[in-house]
Amino acid sequence: MNENEVISIDKIIENLYYIHPLVTISLTRAIRSSTSLNLGHLYIMGLLKRNEKMSMSEIGCKLKMPKPHVTAKIDKLISENLVERLYDPNDRRVINIKLTEQGKEDFQKMKNTISQEMRQRIVTLDQQKMKAMLESTQQLRDILTEIMKDAPSEKHSCEI
Repeated sequence: MNENEVISIDKIIENLYYIHPLVTISLTRAIRSSTSLNLGHLYIMGLLKRNEKMSMSEIGCKLKMPKPHVTAKIDKLISENLVERLYDPNDRRVINIKLTEQGKEDFQKMKNTISQEMRQRIVTLDQQKMKAMLESTQQLRDILTEIMKDAPSEKHSCEI
């Protein structure tokens, strides 16, 4: 690897460090305007929306979150009637988590509210910047999905 490649890789990493908080702050502001939940709660709800039901360990693994944190977040979601615990009939030690109907509805409403707030910001861009943002975010999504798919930490820490 030559010096220019190292500089490019370092710049990519620096850009990712810069982008992450910008997106997180925008999402957090939008979330606060629509719910008492935080980003972690929404990540869990999003996982459950895509996977229907998951064990506490699977949720923690996917979000790289310690089990006590997952438990606290799940307890909050249960108290809001957004998720429910499902005990495995074959093994009572296995507890799966599933969105309730209210959870599905509320998640979609929160997602719509967040999308609307983001839309209000994006719509201020001219067509050229909007097109550039569409293309670059799609490319970033595709590339991150590709490079994170087989991440070594994923294989080892997520075995259940």
